Formats: sequence, structure tokens, C-alpha cells
Amino acid sequence: MDSVKLSSMAPKKSKFARTVAKVLHLRAATGISPTDGVQKVESEEVKNDKLDTNTTVKLFSFDDDKQLQKSLAIEALLAKLFASISSIKAAYAQLQYAQSPYDVDGIQAADQLVVSELKSLSEFKQCYNKKQFDSFPDKTVLMAELQEQKSVSKIYEIMGNKLESQMRLKDSEIIYLKEKLDESDSFNQLLEKRLNQSGQISVPDNLHRSGLNPSHFIAVVRFTVKSIRSFVKLMMDEMKAADWDVDAAAGSIAPDVVFSRDDDRCFAFESFVCREFFDGFQMPNFSLPSKRYNKEVYFKRFTQLKSMKAKDYLSRKSKSKFAKFCRAKYLQIVHPKMESSFFGNLSQRSLVSSGGFPDTSFFASFAEAAKRVWVLHCLAFSFEPEASVFQVSKGCRFSEVYMECVAEDSSYEADPPVAFTVVPGFRIGKTIIQSQVYLSPIQTKLT
Repeated sequence: MDSVKLSSMAPKKSKFARTVAKVLHLRAATGISPTDGVQKVESEEVKNDKLDTNTTVKLFSFDDDKQLQKSLAIEALLAKLFASISSIKAAYAQLQYAQSPYDVDGIQAADQLVVSELKSLSEFKQCYNKKQFDSFPDKTVLMAELQEQKSVSKIYEIMGNKLESQMRLKDSEIIYLKEKLDESDSFNQLLEKRLNQSGQISVPDNLHRSGLNPSHFIAVVRFTVKSIRSFVKLMMDEMKAADWDVDAAAGSIAPDVVFSRDDDRCFAFESFVCREFFDGFQMPNFSLPSKRYNKEVYFKRFTQLKSMKAKDYLSRKSKSKFAKFCRAKYLQIVHPKMESSFFGNLSQRSLVSSGGFPDTSFFASFAEAAKRVWVLHCLAFSFEPEASVFQVSKGCRFSEVYMECVAEDSSYEADPPVAFTVVPGFRIGKTIIQSQVYLSPIQTKLT
């Protein structure tokens, strides 16, 4: 009976054991096991999985950071490169600005800056080739941007200074042109006044000697003075080009004279040229040896020469009375030192002395003025009675009948005396052509 019980229970125990074993196997398969052995296996596997994952993340993060640092370093190098180029541009702008007006210190400073920045560019190249990058790229980028902005500001500052300088220059030119315009207006008013007084502005080509009147002579005087002033202007331009002391030269012609304006110095040179040109005007052939001709001969000379260019007439009649007059007056007016300083030699003077005539603009202007004086002289001796010339002495009281002031805008507290005669006056019968004078208080020299 016991054996039966035992045998009958054995299959049940075996079935139960199989059930428990199946359950345990299922838990082991799912990773859930109450036993230490199963937990240990599961912990090791999980730990290994976590270690592999962390190791991969750390390796990826290290490579990415190295690449980022390299990019930042190159960016910093480029920033320094651009900043250095901007500095070179600013230095070049400063160099251009210092050229006019010439500034030695500014040019040297700009040159040193260019050299310094070129050295920096060379250093940047070496650093790039040797892979020597900046340790603090962020700070370097900021400093480079600051340097670049300073260079740009410097360029705009230089441009502003240059524009201001050009504006001041234009303002000066405007003032100068306004003064010249005022002078031209004053001179035109003077000419208009004289033309209104003369009643005629030119001499007709078909004029006969019997129809001469003082208005014709006044018209020729006006053109003569205009031609003389053109030559004087050219002569003064040559003086300035030759670095003459114009004040000293004017003072030697009109000593102890106070000029109200610097431009009035031209009247001293006009006075000298007119004095030399009209020296001997009252003589039949100036100071040239010749017999006295009748009125018709002088009028014929006048009509032949008045419409011709002096250069053409001299080339055709190099031995005429006018040619001799022109040579004599050139040697008298143009001093050897003056010609030498103007042209560096005395070739023109030598040519004139030998009987020739220079083919230069200076001599052409002189010859044209000489022709006008010669024509005026011929016309003066065509009148009956002859026209005469007169000068106003220095220190005389001003008279509106015999004189007119060349500087009409001059103002003084009291009527000043005549300082010198600029253009002589003329008398034709009862007609007076006023002498042009310069009025100025005369300085008293201390002894």
C-alpha cells in the first residue's frame, strides 16, 4: 500500500518540478530572475551595453570639438587679415592726402604704417603654414573687428578733410573770381564812360584826313592803352614765373608810394612802359633821325598800319620807320636782366639788335603795343594843329579836367596828391583827353 502511494505520487512530483523549471526558464529568458546568478548575468550585459554607448559618445564629442576649434582659429586669422588690409587702405588714403599740400610727417607716418601692416601679413602667412593658430580666437576676432572699424573711420575722416580742403579752395577761387569780375565791371564802366564822351568807338576804313576829329583820336588812344595793358600783364606774369620780388620792382618804379591794394602794383609797371613808349612822342619821328613830313604822309602811315598785325608788317618791311621804332623801344623797355631772368638767355635781344624780330608770344605782344603807339603818333601828326602829349607831375593836386584816377574805388580821408602818371594825357585844339593818374599819400622818409 505504501508502495502504491509512493508510485502514485512520483508522477505528480515530476510534473510539478517540470512546471517550476518551465517558469524559471521563462523568467531567465525575459531577464527577470529572483536568483543572484541570473541578476549578475543581466547586470553584466547591461553594464557592457552602457559602457559601449558612453565610449562612442565621448569619442564623437572629442573629434567635433577639435574641428570647431580649428574653424574658429582660421576665422580669427582671416579677421586679422582683413583688419590688416583695412589698415593698409587707411594708410594709403593718408598718404594721398599728405601729398597735397605736401606734409612730410604725414607721409612718413603713412609709410611706416604700411610697412608695419605688410610685416603683419607676412607673419600671418607663416602662422598659417606652421599651423600656429590663436589660442583665444573669440577675443582675437573682436579685436580684429575693432581695428577694422577704426581703419574705416580713419578713411572717412581723411575723405572728409580732403573734401573740406577742396571746399575751402573753391571758396577762395570764388572770392578771387568775384574780385576779378568787379574789376572787369569797373573797367567796363570806365570804357563806357569814355566811349560815351568820344561819341565813336572806332575809326572808319574810308576815313579821309579832312574828316578827322578828336573822337577818332580818343578811340585810338583807348585801343593803345588796352594793348599796352595786355603787354604789361604778360610781363608781370613772366616776373612771377621767374620768382621776381614784384613789390620791390614796383617800389623801384614808384618809390615812397602807398598802394591801396596789391593789385594796384600793376599801375606802376604800366606807368613805366607808357613813359618809355611815349618818350619822344612830341617829335615828328619820335627820337629817330628823319626829316619832317607833311600831314598826308603821316595819315597814310596811319591808314596802312592801323588794320595790320604788327608781326606781318615787320616781316614785310623790316627796314621801315616802324621797324626801327620797334627795335629801339624793345631795347629801351626790356632790360637785359629782365630778358635773361624770363627766358634764361639774351637771344631775343641779340636778334633785335642785329635787325631781326623774335617769333615769340612775348615779342608779339610787345610789337602789337608798339604798333598802337606808332599809329597813335602818326594820327597825332595828321591833325592840324598837331595833337600834343602831357604828363602830370608827382605831388600835384588832382584835377578832374586834366586827370582821371585809375583806381576809382580808392577812398582816403583827405584828397591825396598824384603819386605818378600811368597814361599821359593829350590835347587836340581845345579838346583835352585826361591823363590817367594814381592817387596815393606819399610816405615821408625818416632821415
